[in-house]
Amino acid sequence: MITPDRVVRTVCPYCGVGCALELHVKDDLIYRVTSPFDSVVNQGNLCVKGRFGYNFIYHPKRVTVPLVRRYLLEGQPRPPRAEAPQASYPGNGSTPSPWDWIETDWETALNLVADHLVRIYRESGPKAMATYGSAKATNEDNYLLQKIFRALFRTNNVDHCTRLCHAGSVTALMQSLGTSAMSNTAIEVLDSDVFIVTGSNTTENHPIIALHMKRAVRERGAKLIVVDPRRIELVDFAELWLPLRPGTNVAVFSAMAHVIVKEGLYNRAFIEARTEGFEEYVKSLEKFTPEFAENVSGVPAEDIRRAARLYATAKNGAIFWGMGISQLSHGTASALTLVHLALLTGHIGRRSTGLNPLRGQNNVQGSSDMGVMPFHFPGYMRVDAPGNAEKWEKAWNIEPGGLSRELGLTTTEILSHAGPHGVRALYIMGENPMMTEPNLNKTRHHIEQLDFLVVQDLFINETGVYADVFLPATPFAEKDGTFTNTDRRVQRVRAALPPRGQSRPDWQILCDVAKRIEARLGRPTAGWEYQHPSEILAEVSRVVPEYAGITYERIEKDGLQYPVWDLKHPGTPFLFSETFPRGRGRFIPLDYVTAAETPDDEYPFILTTGRLLEHWHGGTLTRHSSLDELYPQAYVEIHPADAEMHGIQDGMMVKVSTRRGEVALRAHVTEKTTVGVLFIPMHFAEAAANLLTNDVLDPQARIPEYKACAAQVFPLHEEMLSPLPRGRY
Repeated sequence: MITPDRVVRTVCPYCGVGCALELHVKDDLIYRVTSPFDSVVNQGNLCVKGRFGYNFIYHPKRVTVPLVRRYLLEGQPRPPRAEAPQASYPGNGSTPSPWDWIETDWETALNLVADHLVRIYRESGPKAMATYGSAKATNEDNYLLQKIFRALFRTNNVDHCTRLCHAGSVTALMQSLGTSAMSNTAIEVLDSDVFIVTGSNTTENHPIIALHMKRAVRERGAKLIVVDPRRIELVDFAELWLPLRPGTNVAVFSAMAHVIVKEGLYNRAFIEARTEGFEEYVKSLEKFTPEFAENVSGVPAEDIRRAARLYATAKNGAIFWGMGISQLSHGTASALTLVHLALLTGHIGRRSTGLNPLRGQNNVQGSSDMGVMPFHFPGYMRVDAPGNAEKWEKAWNIEPGGLSRELGLTTTEILSHAGPHGVRALYIMGENPMMTEPNLNKTRHHIEQLDFLVVQDLFINETGVYADVFLPATPFAEKDGTFTNTDRRVQRVRAALPPRGQSRPDWQILCDVAKRIEARLGRPTAGWEYQHPSEILAEVSRVVPEYAGITYERIEKDGLQYPVWDLKHPGTPFLFSETFPRGRGRFIPLDYVTAAETPDDEYPFILTTGRLLEHWHGGTLTRHSSLDELYPQAYVEIHPADAEMHGIQDGMMVKVSTRRGEVALRAHVTEKTTVGVLFIPMHFAEAAANLLTNDVLDPQARIPEYKACAAQVFPLHEEMLSPLPRGRY
């Protein structure tokens, strides 16, 4: 039995559940991960990622020394960026190229970053500058990144991956309620008597929340309604499964609302006291009969009626959803249909009810809170609303009128604006748009148009190969800070290990970059002399009311759920008990729109994408861990009836194509998917699902349509028939 030198309590770096971890360290090596049973979030439970997915920290491909391109060190003009991925890493003995990576010291790397960013800013102004924050990084890291670009470069071209996951949910909740966070605490599902799960493969994407859901059904007798095109594991626990066609959410949930209104199951007292727009909304429901919804979605009308009655007559009804709701060209409307159900029934503002978008990454909620969005300063203060910019000008020692009041570019717009007269400089911290953007062939073309690209990360991933400078950061186990989980709990992240090599925590890198930029621009200091991340969070708390009572001392063990209004406030497990941030909840009439692409003779399938239990996001972390052995390669799910029609057998190599590209991968013949629907996980660069996905955007949220596009599948070579490789298929 190994006796650890120390056991360090921290937070899991993967999904938004925010499980507490105990890292057992011996001789600066993590040899075991457990979880405390007194954790209010996960009660000692961990999924396979949390328990075994940490050894990417030690992977030999991790970069631990600053890297710059040869052409920069030699003072040569930048060659075409398209040549960058073919360049060599130091010391491999190949013919020198201007794009070769050269190891250097921090002083050289940081000075080059500051010199080139300031040069481009002086030449082209604020609109030439942009940054991607990271839902993997801490609150403090993300706050500093947006502060650099707003305070020093005077631009709101600041965004992160929330644009690619829950932007539709955020927009809908802001429009109707005035806030965008999850309304309740996940574990409250144990006291819900009916709950809906839609657009979320919860057992694989948020496994610990799924444990709570299963307990609610098994031990408490709760009724579960699953609305999903795939037969996910939760269907086995469901009272009712509505297997809708991808992209038809608006029809199905509006039809449920139609039933609730027509059968008088709505909560009139709640509607009169706390909502507005009800009468106009009811008129808009006339066309959404269950029969209409059945025709477009494939869900039987009687099942829609049963689902509506179950939810409306519940004592405590809750709704949980994932990106199957938001990642659509009508993602905002899709999420609004869920908001409407809660407002109709009054299942909001109480424990074990509410509207609960499940956030995909460990700190996507916190990154949004910290203002890493083009429309909002920290605390969701609109950049164009009177009085908000003035608060941050005072906090950051900026002259009156110095901060931009102009809405910035979103993640999906930043690269599409790349070029000599648009965005010229891009700073990416911990993101991988060359895996996560839709229509990757177009993304590649855009990224090649940049003048200067800085990547701050752990590995040279599919985006990092295009960078001019690579700054080696530290992972969760080598840094201090805070993460904010999906139910608004701000928790401590603690360093268990010293940084490997010359790598440094993101916040320290950013402070050194900021000081160099500030000196070159001659700006009055905005304050970059932080000694610890706790000082950064304290700066946030002085301006953002919801974080006012959060200090490192108060979150030492279990964290606090914001809003925390002052130093004595206990936190807020559920929201809206008395009012909504905008006053009254708003009903918004909707029309039915289809996905941008629907099947036809050339592309007869609907392709949808998602995640797996063993992998996460773009794969930068899990594919450098031992988890990759469990799921070593990509596959496409296809229903047995479709497979037979197309001459496809389990394990066969197939080609999946759309109007944007094609990939070759294995076929997995399974009834987990439904007839006419293909599913590809998003984690595998060698068969990147986002080469195929549609880059059409929701006009309000600017989120792409990852969850529905027209596709075709063909067998490749019959002689390549073989069993699927080892792993959990």
